[in-house]
Amino acid sequence: MGKGKLGWAITGAGHEIQAIWDIMAVLPDVEVFLSRAAEDVLRMYKIDINSFPGRVHRDSSPCAPVCGRFATGHYRGLVMAPTSSNTVAKCVLGISDNLLTNIFAQAGKGRAPIVVYPTDTAPEMDTLSPTGWVKVYPRKIDLENTERLGAMEGVRLVRSLDQLQVAVKELFL
Repeated sequence: MGKGKLGWAITGAGHEIQAIWDIMAVLPDVEVFLSRAAEDVLRMYKIDINSFPGRVHRDSSPCAPVCGRFATGHYRGLVMAPTSSNTVAKCVLGISDNLLTNIFAQAGKGRAPIVVYPTDTAPEMDTLSPTGWVKVYPRKIDLENTERLGAMEGVRLVRSLDQLQVAVKELFL
């Protein structure tokens, strides 16, 4: 695909985080963008941020200079996985008040491909928490926002790890 690095945003969601980290960590030319909550979640799941071989950007300011690079073609695209219901809602409403929602907006403005794997994709889901498997029941509003996000121009919504791997391969490798 195009030149440049792939941006990978991790929100404060734990859904399939270890498998997603493992997929991301072996890809070439990836830079990671972490929300403040993502740093906490990665610690809870005992994932060592420092083990990532590429550059890691932390959320210190929503207007960090790196954000604009998504609009100018420095990055060949953006993957947001896993994506919390909070981040999905902000992206749907156009709220760019943190590093991750700002790079989402800038990637859209630059017409860079965006792949999003939201946590809330079905009315009933099993997910692995730091203490074991739990059943979760996403709210109606969160499921509606997931659908709205998937309908946005330039956004490819995926609903499983398999779909995530296929989308990354098709768009970025």
